[in-house]
Amino acid sequence: MKHVRLYQNISLKINKKLVLDEYASCHLAKALRFLQGQEITLFNGDGRNYLATIVRVKNYCEVEIHTCTHNNSESQLNITLVQGITKGEKMDFLTQKSVELGVNRIIPIFSEYCVIHLQDEKLQKRMERWQKIIIGACEQSGRSVIPSLVLAMNFEDFVNTKFGNGFILHHRAKYSLLEMNKVNQATIIIGPEGGLSDQEIANANEQGAQSLVLGSRILRAETASLATIANMQLLWGS
Repeated sequence: MKHVRLYQNISLKINKKLVLDEYASCHLAKALRFLQGQEITLFNGDGRNYLATIVRVKNYCEVEIHTCTHNNSESQLNITLVQGITKGEKMDFLTQKSVELGVNRIIPIFSEYCVIHLQDEKLQKRMERWQKIIIGACEQSGRSVIPSLVLAMNFEDFVNTKFGNGFILHHRAKYSLLEMNKVNQATIIIGPEGGLSDQEIANANEQGAQSLVLGSRILRAETASLATIANMQLLWGS
């Protein structure tokens, strides 16, 4: 049986017994049908893995932690993904896969060509959904550090922040990653389905972002984001 990793937003310590939250208890007992004595791994975002044994499975699951080890799955390259919000389930997919690829921070943005406009309660619900997807991706991919999710903002507000080593992707750019200097921190800026406007690109360039192209083909938003992360990890990270 596949070893299970579960996130718990509490303090974790060796020899400590704890009751898992409702979601984790239901997942183990009803979906996976785990039994007393089986082992799982817990993590809380501190970069460690906590091996625990199930000591009770009834209306809830109680476990006891007996081992703590450092998790070495994080890349030496710190990546922030600034992503124009895409339609339908594409943003969910982007969020999940970017976490699997090792991104450290995600900033959803509303740009000129965004067709998605979220406000107040709808935005809050979408942010909560993306946060759950981030945690699930960490559970699946073996990460024990939770990437941060910044509240969605307008492109104009983001571009006026102090971001380091910006790379703005568009098909009219001239230079590829192979022609750029290695960095240990990168901010990837990518538009939604319609891309970024010429003015948005110019504004980002004025703030120091380098224009970046991946190849001779025009990529979809979700392809461009994930390909950029993967290429950066290959060249500069892990």
